[in-house]
Amino acid sequence: MAGRVEGKVAVVSGASSGIGRASLEMLGREGARVVGTARREEKLNEALEAVEAAGGEGMVIAADLEDEATAPMVIDAAIEAYGQIDILVCNAGVGWQYGEEHPGTMGAIHEASLENWRDIVGGVDLEGYFTMIHAALPHMLERETGSIVSIASMAGMTGLYDAHAYTATKGALINLTRSMGITYAKQGVRANCVCPGFIDTPLIEPAIDLFRDDATRWAMVPMGRAGTPEEMAYAVTYLASDESSYCTGTALLADGGCNSRSFPAAG
Repeated sequence: MAGRVEGKVAVVSGASSGIGRASLEMLGREGARVVGTARREEKLNEALEAVEAAGGEGMVIAADLEDEATAPMVIDAAIEAYGQIDILVCNAGVGWQYGEEHPGTMGAIHEASLENWRDIVGGVDLEGYFTMIHAALPHMLERETGSIVSIASMAGMTGLYDAHAYTATKGALINLTRSMGITYAKQGVRANCVCPGFIDTPLIEPAIDLFRDDATRWAMVPMGRAGTPEEMAYAVTYLASDESSYCTGTALLADGGCNSRSFPAAG
């Protein structure tokens, strides 16, 4: 039985860990030739080894998306190696851990400086998506086929008491997805995004301990637990594949029910 993305070529940014790595591995297992990019070469090589161990094929490119030359270089390398790009998964971004390493960036707007704001909004969390899409889209439009899947956040659909720059970028990304979805539908290119909730990855490491307390975990998430990178990869693979051929401009929530409630549980 053929894989769900058999014969396709998929480029995944932020592929060294978390949702990006899980997506790279799953797309590889499902038949795509994969091209992963991120800053950490050692972790990228581990991801590629996992793809190859499962019978998949691919390549990895260690690079920093904050360098504007990176995205065109990655896309050109993928086309040179495999002749086409069918799937683009934009995943590289920041999370709660970034706020600990860069104080002020994940704070409320009255706590943030302009530099903090630009660090998130003008950095990889939004601009990195633009550069990857901008580089890949002409090739998809020329072939009149393609699926762009961006990783947004449940925080792009609802407010948070802090992380205002982060929520601004995720809200912008969701509406960018909607705009691309209706703009490029006639040319056969679909654009969708996945909106994860609390996912057990290094990006939310500061919050993971909260799930070890019974009262707190049910208050945080109706399902009472953090999601896994693999659960998000299933959502990515669905939107990347022809199974979702009638979906474009979609923001798929995968948040354990967080956005469906009006207030946290009492306990």
